[in-house]
Amino acid sequence: MKIEFAPLNIPLRRRLQTASVVQWVFSFLALAQCCLAGFILLCLSRWWLLAMLYAGWLYLDRDTPTTGGRRLHWVRRWTVWQYFRDYFPISLIKTVDLDPKHNYLFGFHPHGVLVAGAFGNFCTEASGFALLFPGLTPYLLMLPFWFRIPFFRDYIMCGGLVSSEKSSASYIVSRPGGGHVAVVAVGGATESLDARPGVLTLQVLNRKGFIKLALKHGAQLVPVFSFGENELFDQMENPAGSPLRRFQDNMQKIMGVAMPLFHARGVFQYSFGLLPYRKPIHTVVGRPIPVVQTPSPSREDIDALHKLYMEGLNQLFEEHKADYGIPEDKHLTFI
Repeated sequence: MKIEFAPLNIPLRRRLQTASVVQWVFSFLALAQCCLAGFILLCLSRWWLLAMLYAGWLYLDRDTPTTGGRRLHWVRRWTVWQYFRDYFPISLIKTVDLDPKHNYLFGFHPHGVLVAGAFGNFCTEASGFALLFPGLTPYLLMLPFWFRIPFFRDYIMCGGLVSSEKSSASYIVSRPGGGHVAVVAVGGATESLDARPGVLTLQVLNRKGFIKLALKHGAQLVPVFSFGENELFDQMENPAGSPLRRFQDNMQKIMGVAMPLFHARGVFQYSFGLLPYRKPIHTVVGRPIPVVQTPSPSREDIDALHKLYMEGLNQLFEEHKADYGIPEDKHLTFI
């Protein structure tokens, strides 16, 4: 394999963009393990009392990830996130104004490998969420597993990440006064195993839990499509039924997290590595679907709203695909 090395005369701005993405990938892939190892080492050192005090804090603070988290606005505005945005680049597109008197449930599609668009747009202010949607506060839902890891949990909550437990999402969309947005990557970990360039297949046909949640609390549903999300990484071939896919499915059942074997480019060369390709991400926020609060929705209520949601998502894609380089003959496939 011929290796294509990066030129030496790259502007400092682009080097800083690459460095920002290196730390982001590290945070996703290794920071949690480092935090856990650090906590264990602290327990075994002469500073073990600090570890015990922190463990007590963890117990007292155990409900925070399911009750809105603990965001720090200065973390969301770090300069590093501006370089992260410009690496791809990432942009957030508003189609209509959203009334801050309501609570919303954003369905984010596709999941991609590392949900870069969702993180950049809803966990930082780099793309200007607060300016585009004044009065709204976004919360990106993440697997509960990650909120059990010492130190790491506190860091990810700073950006607005919260647990994806049902009680957590319910807390957000039932807040009085409105102005709160629960962002759900509907396809989940399963969809990440099929995230590769050109794929327009979404796991949504049997995903109805978020529909039921919206009905129970009267939260307006908003389809969100992130053009370019699947273009960031290649994956090893893992068709359904293959030994690799069976292994990945079994690991997901055991651990609760997916293990896509992805690759793209490196820091100093463009031929292999774990950094995403420099491909633009355009995250388009669609029109809200009004929802009448139904405390005990029937199957028919859920199915009817689910159908409306899929129609809205498909319409959003069809209306904007030409703007972002998707051929006219390409369409979404729901599975």
